[in-house]
Amino acid sequence: MPADLNDYFNKNKKNENKKSDFNIDFNFKGFGKFNGVIIAAIVIFLIVAISKPFVVINSGQVGIRSTTGKYDPIALQPGFHFIIPYFQKVLIIDTKVRQINYASYEGANERTYGKESIINKESIKVTDARNLPVSVDITVQYRLDASNAPQTIAQWGLDWENKIIDPVILEVVRSVVGKYTAEELAVKRNEIATAIELESRKSVDAQANKPVLLESVKLRGIILPTNVKEQIEKVQIAKQEAERTKYEVERANQEALKKAALAEGIAKAAIIEAQGKADAQKIEADAQAYANREIAKSISKELLELKQIETQRQFNEALKVNNDAKIFLTPGGAVPNIWLDNASTKRTTSYNN
Repeated sequence: MPADLNDYFNKNKKNENKKSDFNIDFNFKGFGKFNGVIIAAIVIFLIVAISKPFVVINSGQVGIRSTTGKYDPIALQPGFHFIIPYFQKVLIIDTKVRQINYASYEGANERTYGKESIINKESIKVTDARNLPVSVDITVQYRLDASNAPQTIAQWGLDWENKIIDPVILEVVRSVVGKYTAEELAVKRNEIATAIELESRKSVDAQANKPVLLESVKLRGIILPTNVKEQIEKVQIAKQEAERTKYEVERANQEALKKAALAEGIAKAAIIEAQGKADAQKIEADAQAYANREIAKSISKELLELKQIETQRQFNEALKVNNDAKIFLTPGGAVPNIWLDNASTKRTTSYNN
């Protein structure tokens, strides 16, 4: 029995070994090639995921592709771009409008958005024409020129705005403000703002390859020393008082001129009226004299004799009516004057020429 049992177990062990060999064989022969494809795909996916042979550029950005460390002269525009892993890299640069606030208190609490698209800095310290300290608040808006981005980054680096914008603005503000006194700065703000913007544009455009496009330069404020501000306020008050006095004097002069003009008008009216009356009297006198001259011209000897005859006839008629009539002869006259005297009524009649 023992020998038989040993033979039995030995046979079973050999059969199990054969079955297990058969299973291993079966798995290898049926699925070996398929497993290799899966493994290869996984390896390729890992390689792609790690190497990332493409880049996506969004709007408001450009890509600067470098091949073995050398920048391509043409920037990559927004979109999907393939690159050669390990040999090429793409540096994504923001080309949206950026802003720098140079301010002592304004803009101090403003947020900085994105990748420092808004930067707050201290106000610009300068001196006026008399070396008095002045602070100037400026807001500058600018953006990187997308067409020249590779050359700009290659020349100035990623810190390009601190190397281009800052020096230009500081130099221009100091140059322009230094030409004016503190009193002039308070009253010539618009002139100064225009000069700062024009000079800033001129300086930025003069940079090689025109790396930056300047959108605007706005003068936000000029902060003067306290004693200067007080002095300017006193001067302004004095000027306003002088202007008010000048206005009052001018107004009084106008009133005086108005009254003088009115009096002159009344006097001229009286003169004109008197002159009119005098002219009217003269015209009347001239007319009377003319009439007398014409009458005198018309009197002749025959006319006088006719008048004498008519008067004599009236005299004769009067004597017939009243016998008590008294006759008076005018000395040197040709026609007598007749007076009629009745007992009951006295009446005097005169005939003369």
